[in-house]
Amino acid sequence: MAKVTILVVDDAPFIRDLVKKALRSLFPGLQIEEAVNGRKAQQLLSRQRFDLILCDWEMPEMSGLELLQWFRAQPESAKTPFIMVTSRGDKENVIEAIQSGVSDYIPKPFSNDQLSAKVKKALQRTGKLEQLMGRQPQASGPTAQDSIANLMGGRPAPAAPAAPVTKAAAPSAAQAFAKPAATEPPAASQPVKGQAQLRLAGEQFPCVIKTLSLRDALVVVRRGERLPQVFESGVLDLEQEGDKSVARINAYVHAVAALEVNVDCEWLKVTLKFVDQDPQKLDYLSRLIASGSAQRHYSPGA
Repeated sequence: MAKVTILVVDDAPFIRDLVKKALRSLFPGLQIEEAVNGRKAQQLLSRQRFDLILCDWEMPEMSGLELLQWFRAQPESAKTPFIMVTSRGDKENVIEAIQSGVSDYIPKPFSNDQLSAKVKKALQRTGKLEQLMGRQPQASGPTAQDSIANLMGGRPAPAAPAAPVTKAAAPSAAQAFAKPAATEPPAASQPVKGQAQLRLAGEQFPCVIKTLSLRDALVVVRRGERLPQVFESGVLDLEQEGDKSVARINAYVHAVAALEVNVDCEWLKVTLKFVDQDPQKLDYLSRLIASGSAQRHYSPGA
């Protein structure tokens, strides 16, 4: 069996572990390396060749887009599949990634089936899937860069704010994430009234924020046919009241409980643990916690 190597790039250890576990269960012979940000990945790519790169977009030191642009400028890198794994699903960012040479896109949060399908598709195009499985290569199909529809798997871009951190008056992302006044960020969870959006694989849950810290959040969601699952990865979209900037915080479900003590309880309490290490997102969380209020809407029990 030929050796096939994949590089997983993400600043969140939980996401890297999730991807590695899923890939190893699908492809036992797969060789997996990891990098904590774009800069570390750049160092690995400078001295080693990989058959596939799975990369987050928002990372400290060097973003996934910057890594992609650098990588495509290197000799003999044009045919190496480079897949973005990110919560940036709006059309503008997809187009920017296509223009920079991205091969495909996996939206966060993702299921194992979504990850498996994208990885198989990428490896099959280069003949590496057949090598990994011990089969003869087959003719490759059309490239993912043929159109935006191909990149998004034939589906429209998921509903989301225009950018993960943008201003209505269009200042830079650095300005949008400007550090707050010199105050010590709160360590414990603080009450933060307001509403956010919890995105789990295949579903969106409007939610009410009850408490928020730099490490976790307690939110309330309406009970539906599908319940959030413990250890399920997700994205919490947060918007500060009176501010048009939005932060998309990667997290996983730590606990799920009924809001009321009865069988037909309509609302659930969901505890989320944040996995992002990005200083910009932590700065945003600090400001949101300090203000004590996210974008307010009607909410149960508020």
